[in-house]
Amino acid sequence: MAMAVGIGEGNSVAGGGSLSDLYQNSRRLLLKSRDGLERLERFEYTSSSSSSSIPSSSSSTAIVDPSEQSFDAVRKEIAQIQSLCSEMELLWRSIPAKSQRDLWKRKVEQVAEEADSLKTSLDKYNLRHQRRMQEARERAELIGRANGDSSHVLRIFDDEAQAMQSARRSSRMMEETLATGVAILSKYSEQRDRLKRAQRKALDVLNTLGLSNSVMRLIEKRNRADRWIKYAGMVLTIVILIFIWRWTR
Repeated sequence: MAMAVGIGEGNSVAGGGSLSDLYQNSRRLLLKSRDGLERLERFEYTSSSSSSSIPSSSSSTAIVDPSEQSFDAVRKEIAQIQSLCSEMELLWRSIPAKSQRDLWKRKVEQVAEEADSLKTSLDKYNLRHQRRMQEARERAELIGRANGDSSHVLRIFDDEAQAMQSARRSSRMMEETLATGVAILSKYSEQRDRLKRAQRKALDVLNTLGLSNSVMRLIEKRNRADRWIKYAGMVLTIVILIFIWRWTR
């Protein structure tokens, strides 16, 4: 019932609402679909932990999963969000002011990215759900065909369920390890950039010192030349004075 009301509100807004109304409605749908996806994942976890308690039966029965209705509701909400994003894209492109247009562009792109992320998570959940339901049907069929050995078969499937849970835990640990490795590589990349900047600054300092040394050598050469010119002038002056003194005598 709540799903029908949400869809009705979205359609009425999409029919004649403003860009702000469409954006607010898409944000509400995002929150609602995110909550629905979290409920599906919690149901998946509880159903996985209790998968070993499937009753045995001699005839195959249809397995009814209450999460299918929630899955359909979340899928419709995500589809509606994507439809709203298409309508909002048409509206923000017609805004004359560039600053407002860029602002709404970022908002709509953010909503579209969140909707795509939710859709990806929902598709992954659907794959896991279909695989889990197929395994449950196969277990039910095997248990139904087991004449007198049901307890042995149940123990086998208990071991299988525990192995699957262990595999899931290992998969989560691998994902966490991969995330840690990515973070470490990112830190190494930042350190490499800082070292490169420090190297460039050191080279600049060395180039400046090299220029200063060449200037100092040039000054020293000029000082030596000035000193020789001074001494030569003094000697020449003394010689001229001696010559004048002798000439006057």
